[in-house]
Amino acid sequence: MSGGALAGIKVVDFGQMVSAPFCAKLFSDYGADVIKVELPEGDAARRTGPFPDDVPHAEKSGLYFINNTNKRGVTCDVTNEAGRALFLGLLEWADVLIENNLPGKMREWGLDYEQISQVNKDLVVISITPFGQTGPYSGWNAYDLNAYHLSGASSRYCGRPGEMPLEHGTFAADYFGAVSGAAWGMAAVYGRKLAGGGQLVDVSCAEAIAATFVGGQNIGGYAQDGRFDKRTGIGMPLGAPATIMPCKDGHVWMLALEVGQWQGLKKVMGNPEWADMELFDDMLTRAQNADIIYPFIEEWTLQHGKMEIMEKCQAAGCPISAVFTVAEAAQQAHLAARDFFVDMEHPELGRVRNMGAPFKLPASPGGPKTPAPLLGQHNQEVYAEILGLAAVQIDQLRREGAIGEVAGNG
Repeated sequence: MSGGALAGIKVVDFGQMVSAPFCAKLFSDYGADVIKVELPEGDAARRTGPFPDDVPHAEKSGLYFINNTNKRGVTCDVTNEAGRALFLGLLEWADVLIENNLPGKMREWGLDYEQISQVNKDLVVISITPFGQTGPYSGWNAYDLNAYHLSGASSRYCGRPGEMPLEHGTFAADYFGAVSGAAWGMAAVYGRKLAGGGQLVDVSCAEAIAATFVGGQNIGGYAQDGRFDKRTGIGMPLGAPATIMPCKDGHVWMLALEVGQWQGLKKVMGNPEWADMELFDDMLTRAQNADIIYPFIEEWTLQHGKMEIMEKCQAAGCPISAVFTVAEAAQQAHLAARDFFVDMEHPELGRVRNMGAPFKLPASPGGPKTPAPLLGQHNQEVYAEILGLAAVQIDQLRREGAIGEVAGNG
């Protein structure tokens, strides 16, 4: 993708599934030239889905499509001597390598940081793994949820006291790791003069979750003096109302802690007599009497729809919102007004509605413009443009197995 805030930055994406590809997408969607390098069998996301009509197809995976927009795609077998030479050639060209292979696998391929930094001393390598490049768990075979559970989040959040630990939405740790990698990887790119060249950005998805989702009040607090916030279920132990509540057509997130918010909610509910009881004077006393106040509020919410509740409460200064289903969120007028949804043409999927950029840069707009590449789609183009190879040389590499047997020729 040309133009954009990151125009001129050259990236090699040697990742699979979520963390590294999404990290690279944050570069590509804002103008960086990103080359996605896949082994001949392709990114594992191609085999993961979801697929239209649940029929597996390497070029129709929703997970692959959404995480790989605005990239050019090539195949390269780094276990093959000629293929590894191609890969190192791309690294000579690049400013950034983004990968999420296990540390042992990169060493096995002769592609760990110590070796590839000799090829390009200015190369910034963003390595995103469940547990990082060092430590006793670094070499473990693990996925997103392994990192999530290691952080302690599943026993602290997502459930009520006494329940067994629960899973968070799939790939939460991977996406946290991806965003962390993009932010600090960008800092390393622009800090090369200060650092004297490139460096390794070692991202642990477990630590990304622990430092943000879990928060210092838990791991940090326990490490210091053995205390941590216990599971409280939906809601807040030190303030009420603050919980998900049922309503006439679904649920609302009910939040009215501050004085003005509580007064606004009372007004919207019609100033019921019970709301002026002394035990509801402030958010702490309301929390201490949650078993009394919530049935009162629920009696009112069950008589109204979630959009009505949200709009009236927001007008009264209460930060109350509807709890949308995925289908409702996909049709949300607010997201459409911000151009969050982008329609794209894909050679196999046809016309597809994709999610756009989650933030706006008015002076240098970004977001998905071109669909995820087909397997090996840009082999001819990239290897000719960047490495100066002729068509006959690329055909020879294909026969030698260095780039697999895909038909992509740009």
